[in-house]
Amino acid sequence: MFEQKVVTSCCSKENSNALACKIPVVGHNPRGHCEAWATTLTNQGTALRAEDVAIWRGDRCLFESLNFELNSGQLALLVGPNGAGKTSLLRVLAGLASPTAGRVLWQGTPVDALPPELRGAIAYRGHLDGLKKDLTVAENLHFYAAIWGGSADLSLLPELKLEAQAHTRARHLSAGQRRRAALVSLRVVASRLWILDEPMTNLDTEGRATVVRWMAQHLESGGCAIVATHQPKEFERPGALVIEL
Repeated sequence: MFEQKVVTSCCSKENSNALACKIPVVGHNPRGHCEAWATTLTNQGTALRAEDVAIWRGDRCLFESLNFELNSGQLALLVGPNGAGKTSLLRVLAGLASPTAGRVLWQGTPVDALPPELRGAIAYRGHLDGLKKDLTVAENLHFYAAIWGGSADLSLLPELKLEAQAHTRARHLSAGQRRRAALVSLRVVASRLWILDEPMTNLDTEGRATVVRWMAQHLESGGCAIVATHQPKEFERPGALVIEL
């Protein structure tokens, strides 16, 4: 069940459905005669806030005037076709890139200005697995733990069927196993915000179910998450915010 929605897909007032016409304009996408719509969000418990964010790729504007808030315990699903700017937006939200206009705040501080001791609150996992190829799975987890001050809990490996690969170098893992190992690293550090770019890629049915379960546990413990996905129904839950590019 999705209760809140931010839309930047092409539409016109003449063709908008009744629901879209009842909720306020929050942005504009110049790819078409498009107005972005969203339900009104509250300020209570706001963890992440995007204010008038615009992203250009060369001389092409992907979107502009994007506004939303993400609260503790809330999930945001980022959807849209390939090339719409989902990965670009995730990198901006994680503080890894700067928007063309606007700003992103994490608990009131610009994400690109967070001090090192607070960077661990945001965990970003992109299309690349982020593993050290010459380290084993277990050594990669210890590496992440050493950097972020977490604990390399190897008891997590059986949940993603990686116990037999604990002492296998990452370069010898299959694509699915590398994706699983990268996701296990999320649990090494207690980051409050998970930013995940198509986390279900290369995962089988059991692996996908584990990710959904971990996500639910993370949100129920007060964390929040933004997930780019082509299968939003896999993460469907009450109160989820949908951002459509």
